[in-house]
Amino acid sequence: MKKLVMGADHAGYALKDKIKATLSERGYEIIDVGTFSAESCKYPLIAHDLCKTITDGKAELGILICGTGVGMSMCANKHKGIRAACTSDTFSARLTRMHNDANVLCFGERVVGYGLAMELVDAFIETEFEGGRHAERVSLINAIENEDFDALK
Repeated sequence: MKKLVMGADHAGYALKDKIKATLSERGYEIIDVGTFSAESCKYPLIAHDLCKTITDGKAELGILICGTGVGMSMCANKHKGIRAACTSDTFSARLTRMHNDANVLCFGERVVGYGLAMELVDAFIETEFEGGRHAERVSLINAIENEDFDALK
């Protein structure tokens, strides 16, 4: 079973805790990087801690929740080795794993409710990277990230 890391700001705190409880009941090991209250916090720091947990090899996949999911995804995608996707539909959540080998799912508590959030999480964590023709595209994403622009020719 995959080890997951979760993080949220104050706008996503309540939904994070509900999802965390559900995943824990299912037997997933969850690393929670905060926040731990509805008090205002600096979401880029939460995103950073989550991404570091993944790049350090302590978790395979991450889930970030804020008001919309957009701010968290912007922060997460600044980290080398992170491919974060902000989604609010299960088709995108599934295909971002299958085609983009995304390792962080982002969404907003103000955008999706608990039921849809769990569908997004399930689609994301239960889908494997398809590889094949998609592997070359992911390697091009990595080349851009590494500023290896010769690889893009």
